[in-house]
Amino acid sequence: MIHKFEVLANLQKKTLGLIFVLGAAGLAFAQEKSSVTGVIKNQDNVPVAYASVTFSNTNNKVYSDAALTDENGAYQLKLMPGTYEVTVESIDYKKATFKKTVTAGTTSGDFVIQHEAQITNSKTQDIQEVTITATNTKPYRVELDKKIYDPSTDIISKGGNLQDVLTNVPSIAVDTDGTVSMRGSSNIKFLINGKPSALLGIDDNANALKSIPADQIERIEVITNPSSKFEASGTAGILNIILKKNKGRGFNGSVTGSLGYQPQTSLNTNLSWKNGAWTYFLNGGGGYSERKFTNNTKTRYFDAAGKTTSFQEQTGENENNIKYYNATTGFNVDITDKTSLNMSGMVRGYNSDGLGTVTYNSFDASRQLLSASQRISNQLGKSLALQGDIGLDHKFNNDGHLITASFSMQKNDSKDNSTVNETESNQFVLSNLIDQKTVNKSIIGKLDYELPLGEQSKLEAGYRLDRNINDYDYAVLESQDGSFFTPLEDFTSNTIYKEVINAVYAQYKSKIGKFGYQLGLRNETTHVKVDFNNAANTVAGIDKQYSGFFPSVFLSYDLGENNNQLLLNYSRRINRPRSWFLVPFSSYNDNRNKFLGNPDLNPEYDNSFELGYAIQKKKFTINPTLYYKRTEGETQMVVMRDGINSENFITKPFNIGNEDKYGLDLNATADLLSWWKIMGSVDLFGYKTTGQYFDADLMTRPLDFSGSGFSTRMRLTNTFKIDKTLSMQLQGFYRGPEKNVSQDRKAMYAVNFGANKSIWNGAGNISFNIQDIFNTRSRTVNTFGDGFEREMYMQWMPRQFSVGFTYRFKQGEKIEQPRRKRDINNNAQGGEDDIPM
Repeated sequence: MIHKFEVLANLQKKTLGLIFVLGAAGLAFAQEKSSVTGVIKNQDNVPVAYASVTFSNTNNKVYSDAALTDENGAYQLKLMPGTYEVTVESIDYKKATFKKTVTAGTTSGDFVIQHEAQITNSKTQDIQEVTITATNTKPYRVELDKKIYDPSTDIISKGGNLQDVLTNVPSIAVDTDGTVSMRGSSNIKFLINGKPSALLGIDDNANALKSIPADQIERIEVITNPSSKFEASGTAGILNIILKKNKGRGFNGSVTGSLGYQPQTSLNTNLSWKNGAWTYFLNGGGGYSERKFTNNTKTRYFDAAGKTTSFQEQTGENENNIKYYNATTGFNVDITDKTSLNMSGMVRGYNSDGLGTVTYNSFDASRQLLSASQRISNQLGKSLALQGDIGLDHKFNNDGHLITASFSMQKNDSKDNSTVNETESNQFVLSNLIDQKTVNKSIIGKLDYELPLGEQSKLEAGYRLDRNINDYDYAVLESQDGSFFTPLEDFTSNTIYKEVINAVYAQYKSKIGKFGYQLGLRNETTHVKVDFNNAANTVAGIDKQYSGFFPSVFLSYDLGENNNQLLLNYSRRINRPRSWFLVPFSSYNDNRNKFLGNPDLNPEYDNSFELGYAIQKKKFTINPTLYYKRTEGETQMVVMRDGINSENFITKPFNIGNEDKYGLDLNATADLLSWWKIMGSVDLFGYKTTGQYFDADLMTRPLDFSGSGFSTRMRLTNTFKIDKTLSMQLQGFYRGPEKNVSQDRKAMYAVNFGANKSIWNGAGNISFNIQDIFNTRSRTVNTFGDGFEREMYMQWMPRQFSVGFTYRFKQGEKIEQPRRKRDINNNAQGGEDDIPM
């Protein structure tokens, strides 16, 4: 009985306590709330659209609330009076935290946020930034010093890789052999999260591009005219690939798998977990693909009088099977409110095996067959790349006064082995064993400092160290009977390449009324040392040291309407010879077409000017840019006969002279109808080259390399929204012909198709794409030289298609968008990939 009364008493106490709590809460909510209104802007006084603004009451979380800013950066909330911690977050901006006291009546809540620093501490800075698009559903936006492409809107590359994504990026073209060019030049500097990365290997080649899944790419920054803050190498510009690091609270992630033909399969995942001050991420994946390569060459030889002496036809086919994988993991921790530490590690590897067949037919002047031979090679290759990064950020205050430091170590080991058998008239002639091993080790250290000077000005300075060591071992053995092999002394060699670059920079930016400017100066000192020796006792020592200043000037004028601006900039840059361009050894994979380095090769220097205009309207955006580039010491690959009367060829790099290039780069988007959007780009350019080349060992006289011409590149992407869950894309690409004294490259075009279906309320996606529908993506080049002319046809990959599936899982806090904003995003292509909040 006593026990029964105790239970009843406890129940009464709990009931009274619950009534008291509910009554207090009801009284609190019955109090009159205050109106809080404000505008979120960046450091350049430009409103930030669709930023999330969270007010957390420091005494009672029940009073907390959140909102999104509208197109003009404005927001409005109703809050109880009290002290709040305000958090402002937006894509491409640093997360900012403020203290705010809300009083009775109306409270003003204007805040200024800064552009985001990447985890690599290599920020791509905005300079009086111009954002063309109001939402993140547009394919790209334009800022003063770069274009930013968002691959989430790209249906065609879903389930693909970095190379597939690059084929859709404005101002970028991908050739049939995987070569990436910007405005016609392949001298591009690739960065991953703001710095060189072992993810792309030593060569930045097609295999490396294909090993990075499209699903791991957050955005691509196209920097056609980099400022002095960036390293000065890469005369065509910089491509900065930003990989995903989900910032949502709790556990978030996605898994993507794809199947395709030519046979290919892949599986990739992106995972992240945020808990308090710690954020962890893991991106990884792997796959298998089969690739085919076709190369056909027809050559006519003639004497000094132009009379035909002989013909040769070469037909080559190569099939390659590749298995690849990569994984990146790391964390970021806020040590204090002003200091954060980040660390990450990466591994990338691939194994390949291939079969190559090359058939040679030689004819006399009357087209009578003289000989027929075949060269069959079995190729095995593997590569393993490792990278570790550590970075530290410290903010002196919340006004942008900060210092960042980072350190990166990278190592890449690759091995390639080939067994080559050659027959003539089906009779064994000889056999070769080719063994190549390359070890690359790199160290990159950076220190950057930013000091705001008032509301409109900022001073930036920094130091950077790059140290690279490449160790090449190359061996060729030959057998006349297929059993006993002896080294070919001229082709068996060891090379050690060392490069050290020290760089310092300073730049100042400010704004006077509508006129904005940034002035920068960078100095880079380079020391290159190459030690070469081969089995024939040929020894070569190369020791080059050079230093240069690289200024940059960026000017902007605000035209006042819709944030439109007129943009003018200038920069000077350098293109250093790649390591194997300087090494005097010759490759032997095709003994009739060899590559030979040139120890006398010097850097190229570019002076580049751009004049751009950003036009923004509700339904369309247009960004025309006029550009002019003067290249001194232009480097070209020159094809020569291996001897005066030889039918074999050597390709060798030369500084042939100077090149002037000018053009109009026009990019645009338009919402033609509610269900039809287009993105187009046109590059109209002219070029003029003046110079000549000569090799005393291979040529009897200097040959002129002068020439001029005009060409174009065009791309048009149509996006059709069939319903709320289904979208389709149709894309066409055209590259016009280019011609100079020694080369005539024919036009090329291709058409691609993609479709994307959202299922399970956006948690799943099914994608389908066809690359090169009409199988036209091939290259034909006519080359003219001393005593020969030849036509080369090449197709790197025939038509292919793939089907992919993505599943997203998410846990954690989410800020709901107002109904009107959700409608705007749902009307855009790929609704499930709209702004993540």
